[in-house]
Amino acid sequence: MQIRYLHTMVRVKDLEASTAFYELLGLKEVRRVESEQGRFTLVFMAPPGQEECPVELTWNWDGDEGLPSDSRHFGHLAYAVEDIHAICAHLQANGVTINRPPRDGRMAFVRSPDNVSVELLQMGGALEPQEPWASMPNTGHW
Repeated sequence: MQIRYLHTMVRVKDLEASTAFYELLGLKEVRRVESEQGRFTLVFMAPPGQEECPVELTWNWDGDEGLPSDSRHFGHLAYAVEDIHAICAHLQANGVTINRPPRDGRMAFVRSPDNVSVELLQMGGALEPQEPWASMPNTGHW
């Protein structure tokens, strides 16, 4: 029996804010589906050159009052990054809270505007720990 990864879906409350967040991570929109009958928009975003591994942002036109909740039943999205210090600095400079800083030079966590936990992992081996990350405490949870 064959199985093939298709995508990860997360519901979003504000499609513009969520799209902007994933663009900060380096993802690009690869496909969009608008359903007048279903009253929803699906935006598929993926890293350049990896269009087969998208995250699907599902936005219900009539809203979803449960979002963003603090439910952790989803788990997290995970992306390997070229320079964990640089991406965290970029995200922080654009108003994203670094919930778990890359103190070890290897792993960090942030949250999307819809409270989706996103794990960032350094490609290859860990980078040498550096400030401000090495002494930065956790903020919230991930």
